[in-house]
Amino acid sequence: MAAANTQGPRAPKLPQLLERDPYLAPFEQDFQRRYALFYNRLKSIEENEGGLDKFSKSYKTFGVNQFVDGGVYCKEWAPGAEAVFLTGDFNGWNPFSHPYKKMEYGKWELFIPPGQDGYSPVPHGSKLKVVIRAQNGELLYRISPWARYVVRDQDKVNYDWVHWNPPQSYIRKHRSPERLKSLRIYESHVGIASPEGKIASYKNFTYNVLPRIKDLGYNCVQLMAIMEHAYYASFGYQVTSFFAASSRYGTPDDLKEMIDVAHSMGITVLLDVVHSHASKNSEDGLNKFDGTDSCFFHSGPKGTHQLWDSRLFDYSNWEVLRFLLSNLRMWIEDYGFDGFRFDGVTSMLYHHHGIGTGFSGDYNEYFGLHVDEDALCYLMLANHMVNFLHPECITIAEDVSGMPALCRPVAEGGGGFDYRLAMAIPDKWIQIIKELKDEDWNMGNIVYTLTNRRYEEKCIAYAESHDQALVGDKTLAFRLMDAEMYTNMSVLSPLTPVIDRGIQLHKMIRLITHALGGDSYLNFMGNEFGHPEWLDFPRKGNNESYHYARRQFNLTDDHLLRYRFLNAFDRDMNKSEERFGWLASPPAFVSEKHESNKVIAFERAGLVFIFNFHPYQSYVDYRVGVETPGKYKILLDSDASEYGGHQRLDHNTEYFSEEYPHNYRHNSLMVYIPSRVAIVLQNTDNAK
Repeated sequence: MAAANTQGPRAPKLPQLLERDPYLAPFEQDFQRRYALFYNRLKSIEENEGGLDKFSKSYKTFGVNQFVDGGVYCKEWAPGAEAVFLTGDFNGWNPFSHPYKKMEYGKWELFIPPGQDGYSPVPHGSKLKVVIRAQNGELLYRISPWARYVVRDQDKVNYDWVHWNPPQSYIRKHRSPERLKSLRIYESHVGIASPEGKIASYKNFTYNVLPRIKDLGYNCVQLMAIMEHAYYASFGYQVTSFFAASSRYGTPDDLKEMIDVAHSMGITVLLDVVHSHASKNSEDGLNKFDGTDSCFFHSGPKGTHQLWDSRLFDYSNWEVLRFLLSNLRMWIEDYGFDGFRFDGVTSMLYHHHGIGTGFSGDYNEYFGLHVDEDALCYLMLANHMVNFLHPECITIAEDVSGMPALCRPVAEGGGGFDYRLAMAIPDKWIQIIKELKDEDWNMGNIVYTLTNRRYEEKCIAYAESHDQALVGDKTLAFRLMDAEMYTNMSVLSPLTPVIDRGIQLHKMIRLITHALGGDSYLNFMGNEFGHPEWLDFPRKGNNESYHYARRQFNLTDDHLLRYRFLNAFDRDMNKSEERFGWLASPPAFVSEKHESNKVIAFERAGLVFIFNFHPYQSYVDYRVGVETPGKYKILLDSDASEYGGHQRLDHNTEYFSEEYPHNYRHNSLMVYIPSRVAIVLQNTDNAK
């Protein structure tokens, strides 16, 4: 790897990063080199494309786009093609009547003038294909990589490209919410968002699911599986058409309406964007678009992900940058998305893609020849573009490696993301529940995992996401209660020890993760109420069944089932955060992590959080340290009857602090803490 160019562009705010973390100082040259690569690419875009704004608007010229006068302009990048044609319903599927003209740098263009009456020669709803004559003379019928709408007829295997240009598109009525200080994210999949055994629709999500999300107190929806993917069971992570919203749920206008309605409720909408790899499909995907194994991807073994069996982008390629940056821009400006959760960032950052590699936190793991600096440069460009053109938008990195400065500004030499997912937290909860008896839970280890994050790099905490809900894994509720969820979740049946333990720990795990684990919080749809069973999409292995590809929201509406207790606690936990803003507050001060008592206590946002994880030991007059003197009352109590608790606490009790220092706090108070209970106390002298 070349040494940093000391004469070249330098990250202007890198000294602040190195001052904040002196252990990064030996890697100053790496940061400078990365920044120089970013700066030079950006400068090159400015000089050769008229600026980043114009460059990232290429979705308005590439593919098939209609002019105001009715004419149609078509443009493709197919560097390996000998010739390119457009065919479809509009010309009776004549493969050669509409040839593209060859341009520089592997680009091809075609202009089709309007009809005599001014109408478009390519009608809305008509089917199209790009015809590529490969270097071996073979004719390949392809979907444009820039296609905006693709559909699959029930009797077909492959998708068809349909020209989407309705006479009247959906007109947005509501502005995006203001940028949130902290996120309470409801991770969602439109297709499974119904109790019915079928693919649910955008309309269903708009009118049946969004009101639930609003009621639960979430202020952000993160949508999976929106970018079109031919294989439903891929959960949306094997993308075939990057610019097309999945048609299995409805039309592009249906999605635009759904986002608009979310905005009307004050809900921010994020897209789970997959720029880490692409489906290997060639008939209806990007693979071999121009007849070669490269084009958008690296050629040879470097261009294939061994585990995912998918294609890997060549992030050093100019046209790949155009394609991916324009993709982000289109989802923001055409659909109204408020930002992105970038999937598979670890795979992008390293040439080894994280395969067979553990990350210990040694800084040498994040610098050197194994880092794909072209991919990192793309992510820096993407975050710079989003922040520059749409500063209200949010970006999140799904990175398991913990790369330093990934969530610091580009000017510091960082990756430019706003948040990273705290991926160690769900793994820790699984490990604890699987391997340890309740008496052996380690309070210090729990606190360490929840608080172990880089200073001033924001994290999104979560107890579980879609990963833990998938077939072959288990949700926390299922790990805790397992088969008894089928027989003992009715209030008419006795409260068994297994169900009681499961309900109490489910609430405690979520609250301590929410309050201690990060700067935002995420939950996967249905897990808030302990959705039973795993998630499994229709496939050959399950006889194409939709039985597990649904969310049984009806379980929370049945007052005879205990799921409603978990649902109510999740709602009130979110509403409490909305009121007091602990996620946007500085990290908590943990005053106690008592191993034998199994008690954790901390303060954040002026609230006192107390957790007693002991399976049977309650404590009377237990001293808890507090910094702020005053009168305290119960704000949230996991033992309340409406949450399926045992009502052991009197909510009229007032707790008065004493000038008695305890656990490094200037004051303290005495509380009753029942077993397996989480309590949040509010200082009523400073009441909000």
